[in-house]
Amino acid sequence: MNYQEAHQYLNEKPETREDFPFGKDVSVMKIKGKMFATLAQPKDGEPATMNLKCDPQEAIMLRDVFESVIPGYHMNKQHWNTVILDGTVPSGEIERMVDMSYGLVVKGLKVSLRKALETSHGQDAIYGALPTHENA
Repeated sequence: MNYQEAHQYLNEKPETREDFPFGKDVSVMKIKGKMFATLAQPKDGEPATMNLKCDPQEAIMLRDVFESVIPGYHMNKQHWNTVILDGTVPSGEIERMVDMSYGLVVKGLKVSLRKALETSHGQDAIYGALPTHENA
């Protein structure tokens, strides 16, 4: 997955808003004002990178499996991973990680916001990558 493909996939998540608080080279993807991803453009011949929220145990597992998944750059390293978009992580796996990040952030929203998203878009669109659809 390259920068353009990642950018498109991130923006396809329901009600995603893109912001640029860190400058024009880093997109911050939000759902209801909460960040679920960052996407930094490639520069100086280096690949693009993306920060994604992750379950702490899965974050460690992904880092062990993929060399291009590292602790979250400038993020809480327990809950965030940085994915280097160098082509070594399969696109389907990156999509799954994006879905997981989005779903985890939605689960943390106020109940009224979360229920509105679930009603408007369906639980599968919101939580598709999460192991269960249980919502507190």
